[in-house]
Amino acid sequence: MAPQRFHEQFAHIQHSMPGVALAMGPEEDAHFLYEKGVVLARDGEEARVVEDTVRAHFTATEGLVPDHVRRDGPETGRTGVTRIRTGAPDAGEDTVPHALRALREAEDRRGRRLVSRNHVVHIAVNACPGDEPVPVARTQPANPAAAEGRYDAGSAVGVLVIDTGLVHDHGSYPLLAHTTGDAQAAETDAGGVLGQYVGHGTFIAGVLAAVAPNTALTVRGTLNDAGAILESEFGARLFEAVDRGGWPDIISLSAGTPTEGGDGLLGLDAFMRELRGQRTLLVAAAGNNASDTPFWPAAYAALPEYADSVLSVGALRADGDGAACFSNHGPWVRVYAPGERLTSALTGFAAPVPYVYQHSTYDSCRYGSDYLCTCQFPRHTGVLSEGRESTGAKPDQVMFDGLAQWSGTSFATPVAAGLVAAHMTAHQERDPRAARTRLLAATTDTADVRGAHVPALRPPSWRPVPVVVPALPA
Repeated sequence: MAPQRFHEQFAHIQHSMPGVALAMGPEEDAHFLYEKGVVLARDGEEARVVEDTVRAHFTATEGLVPDHVRRDGPETGRTGVTRIRTGAPDAGEDTVPHALRALREAEDRRGRRLVSRNHVVHIAVNACPGDEPVPVARTQPANPAAAEGRYDAGSAVGVLVIDTGLVHDHGSYPLLAHTTGDAQAAETDAGGVLGQYVGHGTFIAGVLAAVAPNTALTVRGTLNDAGAILESEFGARLFEAVDRGGWPDIISLSAGTPTEGGDGLLGLDAFMRELRGQRTLLVAAAGNNASDTPFWPAAYAALPEYADSVLSVGALRADGDGAACFSNHGPWVRVYAPGERLTSALTGFAAPVPYVYQHSTYDSCRYGSDYLCTCQFPRHTGVLSEGRESTGAKPDQVMFDGLAQWSGTSFATPVAAGLVAAHMTAHQERDPRAARTRLLAATTDTADVRGAHVPALRPPSWRPVPVVVPALPA
């Protein structure tokens, strides 16, 4: 992970969540964000135990105020979690680490986790960006290109994309003619400049529709606020998304977070249990931290009870020969798909729209890879980059007029989801979990990921993009 990029994004996410004080994870694992002064516990008796234990510890500890320990609002019902405040909202010191330490003994006695931080769940190019989008001429075909087949409303596979919403001119892109859902919030600022990560959900929908034309795509703007949401809210928003149209065949989710200790997300427990009882397949991004630390909810795929209901997806580099430099990895990542320099719809079909880069590229790969990756190319200078003002470098601006090239496990995810949907259509399979199992069983392609041969899904309509590997010194 590159701390510089992570710190650059922190301020952007904090700005998008006014009134919420955020903190970074411990320095040795600074891959996650969470709400300061708040922990989560299960409703009912466990919430009472957490509240009483923390208050007693704070009473006995100098400098901590037990009166600040209280339930922050009513129990949340369907999600099964309660917010417990452990410090004043405007306090300088974060009291969450103190509360967690106070509960370790109680957790050991009960044999289960009682409490967690209230993590920030973010789209998988946000707190850990693969890169930013690059304009592509309209004359350049999509990659993956549109697969053979046509849309048929009677047999289309239902796919729900949980992400940012659809841009206003998405209907100008032929592959999205049948796509419905929520509008992208606040596409541009007061000066008409495209916001950061606007079009993320539209790009994903375009990739999915290209791989699987016979899909009924619905895009929900659950992550419209800079692609970030508190864990305590995310479970409820997921329930809202499936309640609006019923449980779909497939959910494509390009969001998540690591957690301290590698545990799952307490705020998603209820949703994940209900998912397990449905026939829906959750296809989730593995994240872009170049780490083997589990990224949730994708990492649920490694838990036996979720093995058939969750598919975690890492990203292959542009030529498909191995993992992209940014892709998370490890035994909890079940499959890899192309996720570097894909081409799909973004925005600007009706009229070109400007975008100002937020991050600068690097002189070498920030993860240590030996090919010309998206860390380095194409070169640009960003607004948020450390040291820019001292050098006088101006941020680069580009114009989008429809298509873009973008990289991240965010986009490998709809490739995999689309291939499951295409398998359902080709084999008249109505069970998405059975289709996933049969697709993976029939896949003979592999990729070398850090010395391990892992399953790789490469769509027939995807075109490898050559990458440059620097020559070794003589």
